[in-house]
Amino acid sequence: MIFLTVGTVLPFDRLVRAVDRAIENNLITESVFAQIGQTHLRPRHMDWAPLLEKSVFDRRIAEATFVIGHAGMGSMIAALEYGKRLLVMPRRKCYGEHVNDHQVGGARRFADLGQVLVAYDSTDLPQRLREMESFVPRQRPRQTEQVICRVTQFLERVEAHPFRNPWRTMETSAGTVAAPP
Repeated sequence: MIFLTVGTVLPFDRLVRAVDRAIENNLITESVFAQIGQTHLRPRHMDWAPLLEKSVFDRRIAEATFVIGHAGMGSMIAALEYGKRLLVMPRRKCYGEHVNDHQVGGARRFADLGQVLVAYDSTDLPQRLREMESFVPRQRPRQTEQVICRVTQFLERVEAHPFRNPWRTMETSAGTVAAPP
């Protein structure tokens, strides 16, 4: 089973139509389950639901042979955490699918790292589907120490600025008061 997800915030009819068309044209012969968001579009060639509970979403990813999705960070990271091959199509501002093209940059970065394949447009989808057969994503390196270091540096900066630190008391002309929560 291939799992198609468009995220939970916005519909992404262009991607859902492209995958439905790929199934109709036998470019995809495996079954597809799609989480399509709140939309009036009703795919004809796949099972679908508008939204999924988190546990069901996670189960669908775990069971999938690969994932097709929008280029949202949550969806990309979830698929990569499960070690799934991932084909993404970023939402585009020019089509009114998002307020800017930030998904293009994220998709490009993950592709440059060898972790995803990207179809920048629906015309790219057939070729990327063929490439998925042999695509082996590079493993994401664990960066636990770097994350701890960055969080520690951030907290140290917050601690150094008491008026920006919501966890400290502040000296004021009225005396010492607790910082607001």
